[in-house]
Amino acid sequence: MTGSDPQAPAGPPARMPQDIALVGAHVRIEPLGRQHAADLSAELGHDQDVWRWLVPPPGDTSGMADFIGAALAERARGDRFPFAIVELASARAVGSSSYLDIAPKERRIEIGWTFYARRVWRSAVNTESKLLLLGHAFDDLGYERVALKTHHRNERSQAAIARLGAVREGVLRHHMVDRYGGWRDSVYYSVLSAEWPAVRAGLLAALDRGESGATAKP
Repeated sequence: MTGSDPQAPAGPPARMPQDIALVGAHVRIEPLGRQHAADLSAELGHDQDVWRWLVPPPGDTSGMADFIGAALAERARGDRFPFAIVELASARAVGSSSYLDIAPKERRIEIGWTFYARRVWRSAVNTESKLLLLGHAFDDLGYERVALKTHHRNERSQAAIARLGAVREGVLRHHMVDRYGGWRDSVYYSVLSAEWPAVRAGLLAALDRGESGATAKP
């Protein structure tokens, strides 16, 4: 199922994300806090490739704490729910991802602001993180639609989201100004609740094969 019946009942509202830890075999996903600043700074704070399509690199622990503080301010306004992604093998925060566009009444939510340390790219950390965040949104919180979007120039992210099994919906032209001061077009993808079982099976199979999943960018 890739479309929707306009006459079909929408169902009850979904729930807002709350403080929770999502634990898999490789990662623990927990609410982002300033206690993660040192790990994130050391793992990826200065890496230009990690931040290429996001914002200027936060840099040292102080800069990362400021970056986290801005994310927490968005959380306080209800605009974003940021998580830290902790690698179980090292017990270190190696990335972050967020729920965005949180609309419980319309049962839609987005996964974005996702970044990982270079050393865990194309690893089970990424795949399992998507599995846990999608599963929580659909199975626990009751959302109908989970969106992902990325910069039109970020071809690696677009290919990865497509491998995830999300449906490419289209492009919002001149959607926002990017970190370089130019216009960014945003390429949108989504997964609907009826599509989630197939996407989940694909992610589980990828974990069994040791493959990586998608890296969504905001």
